[in-house]
Amino acid sequence: MDFIDFLIEAKKNTYANKNILESTPTRQCSKDYTFEGEVENKKAVYHDTYFGGERFMGHEVVYIDGVSVWGMLYYGYGVGAEVDPKIYNDVLRPALMKLDKTDPLPVRGNRKFKAGDYTYTFSSRGNLENFSGVEKIRYKHSLVYELKCCGGIIK
Repeated sequence: MDFIDFLIEAKKNTYANKNILESTPTRQCSKDYTFEGEVENKKAVYHDTYFGGERFMGHEVVYIDGVSVWGMLYYGYGVGAEVDPKIYNDVLRPALMKLDKTDPLPVRGNRKFKAGDYTYTFSSRGNLENFSGVEKIRYKHSLVYELKCCGGIIK
């Protein structure tokens, strides 16, 4: 399996998949997910740690043979006075599960996903080596959620 295939598989088998259980927390108040596999016959581990709920921050790291090689930082939040927490399970997670190798930057969901009156979008700049992106969810035409991320290769 190449790195991109591993990253996509890891993301689909952690937070994006609402049926996957969290891993043991690594820090106080953290929520963690871990996925293990292989990249070019080497042991690969993906780890996602985040803090919070309606406003959250976290990071993802990929390790190859025990060495950190790639990472992403993110901060997401609901926009407006009342954010329906169902958007995380009903819109965000399904959008993240649509990630595939055809996406030019497979780090969040596909570029656009619709779920009823909700629209998910992800726009980005750069490549897996050095990128930034913004993820948004709109209800009809009103912005209700936004996430900002950045990351790349770790040396």
